Amino acid sequence: MALRLAADFDLRKDVLPGLRAAAGARGGGAGILENNYESLRVLNVERNGNIIYTYKDDKGNVFFGLFDCHTRQNEHLYTFEKDLQVVSCSVNRERTLLAASLVQSTKEGRRNELQPGSKCLTLLVEIHPVNNVKVLKAVDSYIWVQFLHPHVESNPLPENHLLLISEEKYIEQFHIQVIQEDGNGVVIKNSGHLPRERVAEDFVWAQWDMSEQRLYYVELKKSRSILKCIQFYADENFNLMFEAPLDIALSDSGFNLVNFGCTDLQDQEKLSEHPTLCVFTNHTGSLCVCYSPKLDSWEQITYSVFYFHKGHSKTFTAALGSADSRVTKGITFLNLDYFVAVYLPGHFFHLLNIQHPDLVCHSLFLTGNNEVVDMLPHGPLQSLSGSLVLDWCSGRLYRADLNRSYLLEFLWDARLDWEKMAVLHCVLSCRQDTRFLEAKIIQWISENISACHSFDLIQEFIIASSYWSIYPETGNMDKLLPYSSVLTWNTEIPGITLVTEEIALPLMRVHSFKGYWEKLHSNLEYVKYSEPHSHYSNSVVRREWHSLISEEKTGKRRSMAYVRNILDNAIKVISKLEARRLEPRLTPLFQEEDNHQRLLVGLMVSELKDHLLRHLPGIEKKRIEQMVLDYISKQLDLICQILEASWRRHNLHPWIFHLVWALGWRSPSYLGGFCNRRASAAEFAVFHIMTRILEATHSLFLPLPPGFHTLHTVLGVRCLPLHNLLHYIDNGVLLLTETAVTRLMKDLDNTEKSEKLKFSIIVRLPPLIGQKICRLWDHPMSSNIISRNHVKRLLQDYKKQPRSSVIDKSSYSVEFLPLNYFTGILTDIESSSQALNAFEGHDNVDAKFVEEAALKHTTVLLGL
Repeated sequence: MALRLAADFDLRKDVLPGLRAAAGARGGGAGILENNYESLRVLNVERNGNIIYTYKDDKGNVFFGLFDCHTRQNEHLYTFEKDLQVVSCSVNRERTLLAASLVQSTKEGRRNELQPGSKCLTLLVEIHPVNNVKVLKAVDSYIWVQFLHPHVESNPLPENHLLLISEEKYIEQFHIQVIQEDGNGVVIKNSGHLPRERVAEDFVWAQWDMSEQRLYYVELKKSRSILKCIQFYADENFNLMFEAPLDIALSDSGFNLVNFGCTDLQDQEKLSEHPTLCVFTNHTGSLCVCYSPKLDSWEQITYSVFYFHKGHSKTFTAALGSADSRVTKGITFLNLDYFVAVYLPGHFFHLLNIQHPDLVCHSLFLTGNNEVVDMLPHGPLQSLSGSLVLDWCSGRLYRADLNRSYLLEFLWDARLDWEKMAVLHCVLSCRQDTRFLEAKIIQWISENISACHSFDLIQEFIIASSYWSIYPETGNMDKLLPYSSVLTWNTEIPGITLVTEEIALPLMRVHSFKGYWEKLHSNLEYVKYSEPHSHYSNSVVRREWHSLISEEKTGKRRSMAYVRNILDNAIKVISKLEARRLEPRLTPLFQEEDNHQRLLVGLMVSELKDHLLRHLPGIEKKRIEQMVLDYISKQLDLICQILEASWRRHNLHPWIFHLVWALGWRSPSYLGGFCNRRASAAEFAVFHIMTRILEATHSLFLPLPPGFHTLHTVLGVRCLPLHNLLHYIDNGVLLLTETAVTRLMKDLDNTEKSEKLKFSIIVRLPPLIGQKICRLWDHPMSSNIISRNHVKRLLQDYKKQPRSSVIDKSSYSVEFLPLNYFTGILTDIESSSQALNAFEGHDNVDAKFVEEAALKHTTVLLGL
């Protein structure tokens, strides 16, 4: 299944055996508990993870116990020697005080209603040691209790704070001072008068966040739902943090509590008849409100998610199939950090991406056709803080996270593009053992390279994986770096429709923010004042890189300090990349300078660093530079991983880079028809994957590892017929690097077909590189090109001077007047010191060389 539920606690396994053993030791035997097993249930989960449970003996006495999640031990807290029904229970951090709310059991044994006139007692008990019992409330309505568990270093706390939540729609906070007596004994100070204050009133819904010590509640004002949040602190202070309007329908007569423990007061079979509402946050400053109205149709169900940190909501309508597929369970929302799971047993499972909710393809929707919708527990699940999930019925506490194995398997089986996209992002969000996950995804991409039509697999993998590699560094990365290569998605998802609406942002009621609140405030400010294009793109890098390359071709250059700084950036990235490498590299990359790619890498470092410094003023420059180096080196590393995987899969070796020329082209059987010995299937496969990498990086203007173009060209010469090869070169698919062409000129012989290839390549080279390459080819054609370039240089600034009409024939080897006259002009120009200085160092190319080249060329043309 897409979710993995790892049991942190199981009432039957972690509590029941100990209770049986204790009962046996007391001489009562196991039967005391066996006869009342159904009374054993979980009451509450405190902030520290400790679990409070209760059970009854044969006499109806109520026992309270605590399971310590750290020591895995059970502790008896207190016993009420009366047959009472427990509504709620909580224990303070030091386990010295217990608060409990109890009602009288009916004679018929039913637990879901009070007898007329019966009282709900809210008691505060000293349990270290067992001592006084104080009645806090004795009313005709239900009361729920919850101790605050502040995160402070001092131990023990001199004062405890207890929340009382009344069915009469108010919440009070009691301040309880304690003192130590008789050593470690703790008693309540001034128990006759405990200070208290009203925290909230006139609410119809409330939720407790045990981890962050926050209270969310909804008030109705003029039939409009207003969500409010109170933050409790280590001292007795608390603040109203925000108010936010909610476009949902809640009844003024209704009353619902979330995460205030478990009671038997609600009939779980009727949950589908009531609206579901819950609030989820995470460490990035997200604020999601999930809502599902009561079910009014057996054919479809509607639920909404308010993404306050993004400024919009999405309302989903999911088809339920046939009308006879009756829904007997309520919809369940689960908080999974970067995702929210929406689960309706037997019908669908929707994994919503809350960091990037804009495109529906980034969320995974599974229907009843998938086995996953029946593999999760069918009982009511309650989502607690920290991805904890409590199954009240079974008494199990789970830690939920995405199931990597299932998602990877699903990735291989997915047929629709939106499924592939959604699962790919789900897998990449699992940051444990990323090298393993990336290797599995690369294997999948290699075998399904052409299987996607809506997006480019390689592009999406590089962008998404690079994003997740540094996302934990700061929560603002979702606004500054691209998350996906896909900007729009218009394809409908079968079985679900959605409507997106803008929503009013929460009104913050405080002006000083720390921790989560600082991040939420930053998110809200971004929604208000965001720039239209704050995500980084390589458009500026593209312009600057083309400008530098153009200047290089024309012989112009920026200041050496500017270029040196860019190349130094590239060196840092490549050093970082090499540090990632855990084993020797198979592919022959990084074996040449490749200044063009190094310029691109360096420019990207410079531009991305400026971009992050602009938008992250609170982060020091050195940390941002490190993040930039990590991000760009990660992109290069992913490309290297794809190549390495392909190289390994097809059993190629680094020395093929040399044998391509040394054995392949020099073999007469191979040269006989330019491609009589076809390249192997393995070489074709690697060439194809390299071409797809080039296509993916070209449109995004991403850098490639130095040596990539050389290796790509080498394989292109191996795999393509001449006309295809030249077509690839002319269209920019194959880039003629100096290293690749140098190897070609040195290793190929001068047969007719080799000459044709060499000449076709030389004429396509930039002039500066072409001049260098011609000197490596000892051939009349090369001499002719060198001579033409030499003459062109000499005559560029030539001014005709009067010359003698008498030519000294003795100084020329051939009696051919036009050639002799022209050679004389060249000799005169070369004899000037200015010309010698200007053309110094050209391998002794002079008028004599030009004369010989001209004669050879003429001889060839005349067939002599």
